Amino acid sequence: MENLVSMKDLSVEQITAILKRAEDFRDGATSTLKNNYTMANLFFEPSTRTKMSFEMAERKLQLNVLPFDSGFSSTLKGETLYDTVKVLEAIGIDALVIRHEQNNFFEELIGKTKVAIINGGDGTGNHPTQSLLDIFTIWEEFGTLQDKVITIVGDIAHSRVARSNADALSRLGAKVQLVCPTEWQGEFECLQDFDEVIESSDVMMMLRVQHERHKENGIFSKEDYHQAFGLTVERERKMKDGAIIMHPAPFNRDVEIASELVECDRSRIMKQMENGVYVRMAITETILKGRE
Repeated sequence: MENLVSMKDLSVEQITAILKRAEDFRDGATSTLKNNYTMANLFFEPSTRTKMSFEMAERKLQLNVLPFDSGFSSTLKGETLYDTVKVLEAIGIDALVIRHEQNNFFEELIGKTKVAIINGGDGTGNHPTQSLLDIFTIWEEFGTLQDKVITIVGDIAHSRVARSNADALSRLGAKVQLVCPTEWQGEFECLQDFDEVIESSDVMMMLRVQHERHKENGIFSKEDYHQAFGLTVERERKMKDGAIIMHPAPFNRDVEIASELVECDRSRIMKQMENGVYVRMAITETILKGRE
């Protein structure tokens, strides 16, 4: 694996190998990397979890991490992403984690740079490392994804998480169903009745309403959305025994999820964040070992 830009790049065997290596790191394993690699994290969109998770993973792997601040970079002077990457290649960077507002930004980079590219999220397109940590969290919980019913609820059309997960989870044997208002289903087939799927779901994966990606005023007030498509306390009580709650975060409390449920016994939201470090360690190590 030379780069990771989309879940479609990964076979089931490769996904499984990453999960097992993440499990090793969770259980205290140390890196087997032989060389002294240098990385940088290029985030052109706001991020707390993904950026800090990668930085923690890189430090646990004992990599050299060069700081990058897009607000003080030459991109403000008109430098293209491609030219920025070529500059970093020239000074000796081995791998880059990039988040960018442009869908498929990586297409202008793959095959044109020696630097390994890890996609930290592209527009509304892909978020493979989030998908892998979600998969790891479900796998850790149930021991398998086969025949698990995973319901993804929310702003489907604008969600790179939904896009990455819908494909990968299905290939791993899960039954994936999407729920959202008709205005937010995009190219997907979605259900509109949230209540009809609650009792049968093993995983309830809520998505943030991405107000910043909506060109017009929202179609719902926060209160109306919460009642129609939010995970309310009343809906949580109808979930079956052993079912869990997930959310890629950041979350809007009392919009897509009731504030009381963010850290309830069913919630694995904080566990997802913890697992993100192990999974990103596994991904980064796998890519860098391919260069040895």
